[in-house]
Amino acid sequence: FLRQVDSANAGRVLASDAAVFLKKSGLTDLVLGKIWDLADTDGKGILNKQEFFVALRLVACAQNGLDVSLSSLNLPVPPPRFTDTSSPLLLSGTASSDLPWAVKLEDKVKYDAIFDSLNPVNGLLSGDKVKPVLLNSKLPVDILGRVWELSDIDRDGMLDRDEFAVAMFLVYCALEKEPVPMSLPAALVPPSKRKPLSVPGAMPLIPSSTSTKESHQSLPPVGILAAKTPLTQ
Repeated sequence: FLRQVDSANAGRVLASDAAVFLKKSGLTDLVLGKIWDLADTDGKGILNKQEFFVALRLVACAQNGLDVSLSSLNLPVPPPRFTDTSSPLLLSGTASSDLPWAVKLEDKVKYDAIFDSLNPVNGLLSGDKVKPVLLNSKLPVDILGRVWELSDIDRDGMLDRDEFAVAMFLVYCALEKEPVPMSLPAALVPPSKRKPLSVPGAMPLIPSSTSTKESHQSLPPVGILAAKTPLTQ
């Protein structure tokens, strides 16, 4: 990976080159910004070899649902994945179509019942219909924003039955004090959304940056909401 961004073998990586390369990880700009800040310790806009390795390690942590922090650096994680055909790591392994789904069947039945009670239109729930359910969990708004972003897998501003199950799963994890991952772990992607990818093994399946703005618009800040409305869900 270092050779890809430091072709001149100068032993340093410029911010502009690193940004282009790290974007291929599929993580959001927000997460990548945090990774850069942690790796570029003295804020000089250049990473040396060691700092670049720290950035790669943090990318791997985020892709595997771990917290992006220096304390995660020693945790065992598989190497980071980048959507670039010249990477040897992408050609090994296939899309995670054979991974069992993390949402258990009995939980899925419960989530489906909530989904149906919210009057989906054409099998989809708008952000406005999902929002009261999310807010009812009393979780912090930034966590709920991330839950929405991760569960709206096809980025259409709506949740279908499987995406809603992912949202509920993440909410219940957060209520159990488990951290909500920065990118959706492969095992949480619903089987219906696991498309064979153009580059085998290029994960995660979350498109990055381009649509983060829209997904935030579809889940407006809580201040706008009348918090007094009694919620039945």
